[in-house]
Amino acid sequence: MQTQALPGFRDFYPADLALRTHIFQTWRSVAARYGFEEYDGPPLEPLDLYTAKSGDEIVGQLYNFTDKGDRQVALRPEMTPTLARMVAAQAGKLRKPIRWFSIPQLFRYERQQRGRLREHFQLNCDLIGEAGPLGDAELIALAIDVLRAFGLGPGDVRVRLSDRRVLSKLLQHRGVPPSGMSRAYEIIDKIERLRKEQIDELSSRPDVFAPATVSDLVDISRIRGWDHLESELAHSSELSKSGGHLKETYESLSAMGLAEFVDVDLTIVRGLAYYTGVVFEVFDARRTLRAICGGGRYDDLLDAVGGVQLPAAGFGMGDVVLGELLREKGQIPPGGASIDVFMAYITREDLPHVLTLAHQLRDAAVRVEYALTPQAVGKQLKLADSRNVRFAVVVGPDERARDEILIKDLRSGSQESIPMNSLANTIKARMNG
Repeated sequence: MQTQALPGFRDFYPADLALRTHIFQTWRSVAARYGFEEYDGPPLEPLDLYTAKSGDEIVGQLYNFTDKGDRQVALRPEMTPTLARMVAAQAGKLRKPIRWFSIPQLFRYERQQRGRLREHFQLNCDLIGEAGPLGDAELIALAIDVLRAFGLGPGDVRVRLSDRRVLSKLLQHRGVPPSGMSRAYEIIDKIERLRKEQIDELSSRPDVFAPATVSDLVDISRIRGWDHLESELAHSSELSKSGGHLKETYESLSAMGLAEFVDVDLTIVRGLAYYTGVVFEVFDARRTLRAICGGGRYDDLLDAVGGVQLPAAGFGMGDVVLGELLREKGQIPPGGASIDVFMAYITREDLPHVLTLAHQLRDAAVRVEYALTPQAVGKQLKLADSRNVRFAVVVGPDERARDEILIKDLRSGSQESIPMNSLANTIKARMNG
């Protein structure tokens, strides 16, 4: 019998689940501030929903099988195709722009490494029906504000911002032909990870992006910051025009007070072929982790998957890398008590009164526990202490004779007797005080 979780899958013990809950609550809270509505879809979809978007090569990364109805299906590796299918089904009824978010669990059969498992949860935010730069800025601002809500600042996380249209024009200006664009994108995307000898090897042989050279690609990859990019775009009116959308996006983020988080960086290409404009990724400032978040504009995808022509942009933020960063930065919230009140009793005759009072407190939304088997009061209070509980309530024969109970504040060490029928009001008042 298998006694461990499958490779790449996680068990969530209470402390782990508390962190996941904290992440989910923060995601939902910030998305709601931006007017985004939550949606969801099925975790199992037709296989061709993914092959239509990413090609047959994606099958090797999927958990796919033939179901009992002889259908080719797969556990969802991403949420965007489901989103496209759902929007296409009701495109005429939905008010534009559509602001939707979801927190799906996603599955990919791929090699595990730090920050990447075979399942993870992900915040997906998409803005559909808006083609302008303010839509891109809105999504990037949402991603930044999510991270700010976790206590992370510009010294902790960086948004690396680019635009596929700008990159394409710069490559054309340097002489890259249409047939060489994909190869040029590929090199720029990974150029930071190439060693000098690998770059020299590329330079020593002709390539499909000739007459442009590897040096041209290196020059473009070194463009950093809006001022640097703007000086490059000033070489022609066509180049300058291509940067208009990105400029407005950047200036909008600046007007929001978020420019200190943003680095213009044309090496952000994004591996998914369907991105059509602004693209961005968020990394930890020291670059010791995988990307925390990534996304961009994908104006053609809804037409390709759902047959509906609507501009769209979105991003995904995974919980695995984010969780690692929060731990690294000491931004994990302290573990709270699992209960508010522990009810202790001295004799078996006290137990019915404990049950009555415990249920009254639970009806008042107070979290309560008591010993399920008779045991010494000292042992019961040790259990209360292990729960990190604030209040212990003791019921005994003497207290019952006076129609009272004893409340112990385990934080301050104080205690007092109060009328039994005032317990719920007293506890609520002290919890809120």
